[in-house]
This record gives sequence, structure tokens and C-alpha cells, in this order.
Amino acid sequence: MHGVTVDGWRAAALAAALLGQLAQAAEPAPVSQASQAELDQVKRQLAEQRREIDALRRELDQQANRDGPQALGAEELARRRGTGNPAAAAGAPAGPVAPLASAGPASQPDPAAPPAPAGLPLQPDSAAAPASAGGGPAPVGQAPEGAQRPPAVAPLFEQPGILTPRGKFIVEPSFQFGYASSNRVALVGYTVIPALLIGLVDVREVRRNTVTGALALRTGLSNRLEVELRAPYVYRSDAAVSREILTGSAVDRVFDTSGKHIGDVEAGARYQLNSGSEGAYYVAGLRLKSRTGRDPFQVVTDCQTRCVGDNISGTGLPLQLPTGSGFYSLQPSLTWLFASDPAVFFGSVSYLHNFQRRNVSRLVQAGAREFLGDVKPGDIIGFNFGMGLALNEKASLSLGYDHSSIGRTRQGGAPAPGSVRTQLGTLLVGYSYRLSDKYSLNVSVGAGLTSDTPDVTLSVRLPVTF
Repeated sequence: MHGVTVDGWRAAALAAALLGQLAQAAEPAPVSQASQAELDQVKRQLAEQRREIDALRRELDQQANRDGPQALGAEELARRRGTGNPAAAAGAPAGPVAPLASAGPASQPDPAAPPAPAGLPLQPDSAAAPASAGGGPAPVGQAPEGAQRPPAVAPLFEQPGILTPRGKFIVEPSFQFGYASSNRVALVGYTVIPALLIGLVDVREVRRNTVTGALALRTGLSNRLEVELRAPYVYRSDAAVSREILTGSAVDRVFDTSGKHIGDVEAGARYQLNSGSEGAYYVAGLRLKSRTGRDPFQVVTDCQTRCVGDNISGTGLPLQLPTGSGFYSLQPSLTWLFASDPAVFFGSVSYLHNFQRRNVSRLVQAGAREFLGDVKPGDIIGFNFGMGLALNEKASLSLGYDHSSIGRTRQGGAPAPGSVRTQLGTLLVGYSYRLSDKYSLNVSVGAGLTSDTPDVTLSVRLPVTF
């Protein structure tokens, strides 16, 4: 019989065995060897066995009708199960079938994987499977859209690429060191001939070290939404070496200054816009930066009376370095991730808007104030991109580039003297290692590609998941 399963053959063998027992029991025995009571008992046993044989025959016929010429193949069964049709899945054969593909960037089934046993529905990631007409779970072809999350990569930039799961908390202490150096030559005078300068030549070298320790707290409000709060503490030290030529000075002058204080506290939120079933993920972010740090208008500037105009006395440099920008900022951003096995490509675009401050004045020596008017720093247009590569189940490596274009600062509605658009470009290499289910170590190194960018930046992060 074509198409009969193992259960059908087992039922047929049992029916044959019962028929043999019935034939042996039906042979007439001499009346002298059995009493009337024993004959009645044998008749009852025969009647019960006939009923069992009839039931087995009906079950065998139904099994043959289902698994005969109308039996579904494995591919057709997988296709009907993927449509969520309980009627089609009800006639599934008891043999093995190919596993159903799940949604996500790596949704292709593995040809080398063993086949899934029949009759076991795939379990979704978060939501429960809907009930079928018979009261049991209906076959599931795809996981719910909200369960898909971006893949994890070694972080390079300020904002992480993976969202925090719902109900989880991540505490991330971090440490960042930056070093920047610049050389400036100022020529003040006029030329008689191209080879002769009458006036002042100021050669200045600046060495700047910045150390920032921060503590960030992130939590997932849902599988697609997370919020973050970050509080930094900043220590800065600057050394300016200068020599004024044509003023009778033959030695270098060194001006050292430093500052340490809490930095600008930040709060942000990030939301995943799509399910990622097509392999690409889009995450929108919004970050608000306060001005809790010591801003440039609170520190004392090295000027006796004023630092602008003709009456200048002092270097014009701050005696104590600020640790904050002094302005509120709002930054929307859009991050994208595209998984292409074995790599993950990612990038983002952002726009940081600095809010204007009115009636600003800065503090000079002897407690005097210099009025500056309305001041607004230039807005920042930023973009970055990179690639992450998983080395094994614990380690990953990332390469990326980050660029920021800073607009001109405006004072009193006009561009501030000496203010120009600044370009910052940084090449980044990051490494991530998962120490355990709760701890991970992330290290990144950045190299400045423009003269205004810090020469080197080293960042270390240790996120802890609760």
C-alpha cells in the first residue's frame, strides 16, 4: 500500500495477530472438556476482539486514505505551514520535514542542519503563538516583527549600535584619553619686499591633554525603545610654549593651565524604526546636552582689563580650563545597520544644534567683567560609517571613520572675529570581547586626520548588564 506510514503497518500487523488468535479460539472444543460457563466467557472474549479488530481496520483505512495518493510532500507541507493555514497543517505526514525559515538578516536555513521533528511548532521570540481552531498552537511561519534587534558590533562612536532589551539595565563606566598638539605662527606687520617683514612674529606651540571618566545608564522600555543618561567628569591640562621674535626675548615662555570638574550631563533616547526583516535596521536617536560643566564664561581669563581692542594686557588665555561648552545642545540622528554575513556595515548622520545665549560676559582678572553680547556657537553636521567583523562567538573587530563639520561662531548676529568653519576627521579602530553573559570589554583607538582633530584618542568601556 503506497504512502502508508509506520503506524499503519504496525496496526496491520496487530490486526493479523488478532485474527490468528480468533481463528484458534473459534475451533470447537469437545463438550466434555469445557463447561457452559467457560463457553460463555470465550464468546465474550471473541466479541470484544472482533470490536477491536473492526476499530483497527477503520483506523487503517483512514490512515491509508490520508497518506496514500493525497500525501503532501515535505516542500509543499513547509509552504502551507508558512502561510499559517491550520487546515493544511492538519494533514501533515508523520515523517520529517524541512525547518521553517525565521525572520531576520540570517534567515536562510542551514543545509547541514538536521531536520526538525514533525509536529513541533516553532516558538516565536516574544509573543505567544495564536491558538488554532482545535485549541492548540497554530503553526508559526515568521517571528513577530518587534522581536528583531540590530546585531551587536564593537562600538566606535559615542552612541552604541545595539539596543538594550526590554526590562534590562546596562551600567557602562568608561574612560577616554585625548591628546592634541598644534603649532601657530602669527605675523603682525607689513612687508617692504617679500623677504623682509617689519612687525611682530609670534610662534606658539600648544599641547593639550584631556581625560574624561563617565558613567552611563541605559534601559530598554520596549524591544525597540531605550533611554540613556550619561554623566562625565573631565580633567584637562594645556601647555602653551611661545616666543615673540623682534621683542628682545631669547627664551621660550611656557603658560600652563588646567581644570577639573563635572562635565555636561546628557540624556538621550533611541528608537528602532523597522523590524529588520529585510536585513537592514534603522534607529532614530535624540540627545540633549546640558551645561552642567564649568563653561568658558565662568573661568578667569588672563587679562588685566580687557582682551579685545587696543588696551590688551595679558595672554588672553584662561587661567583655569572649562569642562563644559556653556551652551545647551540638541542632536537628532539616524543610524543604520546592514548585516551581510560575516560582516555588519553601519553608519549614521546627525545634526547638533547649539542654542544661543544672550547678554554673555566673561570674567577677567581683578573681578571685572567683559561684555560679549549674544553668542551662538556654530551648529555641527556629522556623519560616520564603518564595518564590524565577528572573529568568533566572543570577539569582534570594527573599523570606521567619523567626520564633523563645525560652523562659525556668531557674536551679536555676526560671525565672531577669527571664527572659521572647522573640519574634524577621525579614523577609528575598535575591539570588543565578551567576558561573560553580563560583562563586555570595548576598546577603541582614534587617529586625527585633520589639523584641528586630536592627534590620538583612546577609549575603554566596560558595560555591565543587569
